[in-house]
Amino acid sequence: MFANIQDLVAQFSSWVWGIPLLILLIGGGLYLFIYSGLIPFRYIGHAIAILRGKYDKADSPGDLSHYEALSSAIAATVGMGNISGVAIAIATGGPGAIFWMWVSAFVGMATKFFTCSLSVMYRGTDESGNVKGGPMYVIMEGLGKKWKPLAIFFSAAGLIGTLPAFQANQLTQTLIDVFHVQETNHFTAKLLLGITIAIIVAMVIFGGIKRIGSVAGKLVPVMVVVYLITVLTILFLRMEQVPAIFSLIFEDAFSGKSVLGGALGVLIITGVKRAAFSNEAGLGTAPMMHGTAKTKEPIREGLVAMLGPAIDTLLVCSLTALAILASGVWKGFEGNGISMTLAAFDAVLPHNIGSVILTICVLIFAFSTLFTYSFYGLSCLSFLTNTKIGKNYNYIYIFTIVVASIIKLDFVINLIDSAYALMAIPTVLSTLILAPKVKKEAKKYFHKLKTNSF
Repeated sequence: MFANIQDLVAQFSSWVWGIPLLILLIGGGLYLFIYSGLIPFRYIGHAIAILRGKYDKADSPGDLSHYEALSSAIAATVGMGNISGVAIAIATGGPGAIFWMWVSAFVGMATKFFTCSLSVMYRGTDESGNVKGGPMYVIMEGLGKKWKPLAIFFSAAGLIGTLPAFQANQLTQTLIDVFHVQETNHFTAKLLLGITIAIIVAMVIFGGIKRIGSVAGKLVPVMVVVYLITVLTILFLRMEQVPAIFSLIFEDAFSGKSVLGGALGVLIITGVKRAAFSNEAGLGTAPMMHGTAKTKEPIREGLVAMLGPAIDTLLVCSLTALAILASGVWKGFEGNGISMTLAAFDAVLPHNIGSVILTICVLIFAFSTLFTYSFYGLSCLSFLTNTKIGKNYNYIYIFTIVVASIIKLDFVINLIDSAYALMAIPTVLSTLILAPKVKKEAKKYFHKLKTNSF
């Protein structure tokens, strides 16, 4: 029976990630990229100033500072998708898939600017009067109550899409690989690891959004710096191969010869899927976090959110891809996901140092994502029911960690990919409809910025 469910989920994932969704995500994002007039991209320096707290005000509505909101959103996105997801992209789509991840990231920066600006423009409140954000509230407050079925559709898909299945699965697989657990003991080891991970995550997520934001704010800078130094060391040791790697990525991006025998459409979809898994632009998760930021200026939060895909995909995913391709292990490698990344690090760094460092990075990456994703699912269930019932999502979340630790990776990927596709439809549609509102607000904001009239 479970095998039949796996086949059905795989077939649905393949169907839903077809050309129409590709047009919606990339085409919609490209439209927003052009429609913005590239103005947000000219204010990246200003976005960094906002992030540093220059414009923070204690009396602004919301729960998190700009920095905590971005850190929490990045904690959710900079995770296993950047280490394991990139390896999956290379294994299934070849080096050319990385190019399409880059394209998706640039487009995603514009998408994030619009979606997260809207999440502050059209915030909702729960029964206790607490500020809430996300596509469901954007749809209800921005488009009106007649659009409520679309908001419900997003929240229902979000209950599945924000489950910690991929992170828990790949974290346990990492520890199994690193400690060379015998195959006969895999099930028991994964189950025990799943229970341990679940206990650690429970200690943080039951503390609420402010504790999640505080923990994420401390973890994110550390994990990015450690990972950056490690991969730069690998690239330094294989420096002579770096120019050829970039040539391979660009050549393969338009041929797909390495893996897919010229199936360019499939290659593009692979890149876009893995980029979506990585930076989540257009899926609607980040707006839920950015919608809680302490600010009265929607455009300000949109500018901060725009930095997410740049850090996540253009920096961290690129580092992983270059390390894997420089190692050479991707050619004919029988494994997938985190196993390929571990093999790549060990192939270049001596005495299994690569495995040790990567394991530490994976622990931080995975846990930061596990801490943050719970808030997204809780927000979706709270919208569908109420805050009291919504808090029960954390129990489902913890249980899922244990289950996901022992099931197959392919099933996990197909399940989450399917939910992400469904979440993207209402998110991008509502954003495209309300984009003129953001542009009008942006014009006012940048005028105030130039005239120093804040």
